[in-house]
Amino acid sequence: MILLQIAIILIASKLAGSFSVRFGQPSVLGKLIIGIILGPAVLGWINETETLTEFSQIGVILLMFIAGLESDVDEFKRTGKASTFVGFGGIIVPLALGYAAGMAMHLSVMESLFLGLVLSATSVSISVQALKEMNKLKTPEGITILGAAVIDDVVIIIALAILMSFSGGDVNLSMVILKKVLFFVIVVLAGWKIVPLFLKKFSSLKVTETVISSALIICFVFAYFAEYTGVAAIIGAYIAGVAISVTNFKHEVFEKVETIGYSIFVPIFFTSIGITAEFSGIMENMGLIVTLSLIAILTKLIGASIGAKAAGFGWNSSLGIGAAMISRGEVALIISAIGLETKLLSQEMFTVIVVVVLVTTIVTPPMMKVFFKSTAQKENNIA
Repeated sequence: MILLQIAIILIASKLAGSFSVRFGQPSVLGKLIIGIILGPAVLGWINETETLTEFSQIGVILLMFIAGLESDVDEFKRTGKASTFVGFGGIIVPLALGYAAGMAMHLSVMESLFLGLVLSATSVSISVQALKEMNKLKTPEGITILGAAVIDDVVIIIALAILMSFSGGDVNLSMVILKKVLFFVIVVLAGWKIVPLFLKKFSSLKVTETVISSALIICFVFAYFAEYTGVAAIIGAYIAGVAISVTNFKHEVFEKVETIGYSIFVPIFFTSIGITAEFSGIMENMGLIVTLSLIAILTKLIGASIGAKAAGFGWNSSLGIGAAMISRGEVALIISAIGLETKLLSQEMFTVIVVVVLVTTIVTPPMMKVFFKSTAQKENNIA
């Protein structure tokens, strides 16, 4: 059965992606929508299974690994200030407005803070694909977005640990922070000293495809270590890609990983997001969903855009960067699941958040297209 499901997903995602491009939108938008159509929400042809979930997880890891391979370390150094401004701007505004919304809904202080924290999360896995299609991934805007995502992830996880410690959750705050510090110290050292040596030694083995195998080993180990220390796996995969990008193996690894990823795993990831959508019983909460969706979209757009503007970007580029930070993705879902388990989110609110996350994911690519298209037009006019 899983073989037929994969075949249907691959056919549908490629056709839907092409159809989306014909209408001037990123292909990822079509893949997200076709997932909703194929899933339980509409046709019910494809259901979420453990195997599909695992394929999807590999897909997002490879997607971020490829983004790391395409990154320019020197450019990343130059955009460090901008990434910091965008990252913190994209946290402060959603956190404040999310907390205010929670208090307005008569939630407790802790519940309101947790809601603000959920709305402050960012996942740029969807944005990465849109950036690639618009040839923006290697630009200062693209590098800023990726750097801001790393900052956002670390700050949100630490803030979550602090909140859980105050709310009575079984969390050792100092241990949580120590794990994050150890993760970045170890992966930076490993990327600097061990990764080049491992690639060189492993690739010399007298068997086929040793270079790509060694690269994937590094990718999956970094992703696992990130997840083990409480950092998102996609951050580990991205850093692994950056580490390999400064070696002589960069181009060979990129070409082969891109072929592996985009032929099967990445399309399954994009489509699976839509497949997981369920809309049963949400009509009674439609007002709340619309309100929180608007808050989620506008606060991240405004906060990250102001950060980008303060770092020296023009308004169109700043708005494009802000739009790229809107998608909450798997990061917000993981935090929400923790909130459900610890009673900081009710089951009803959890369902609402899941729909809001889906909305932010769907609107991100077309919003990026609008703002970055305006930037390109302005540059052409100047030229």
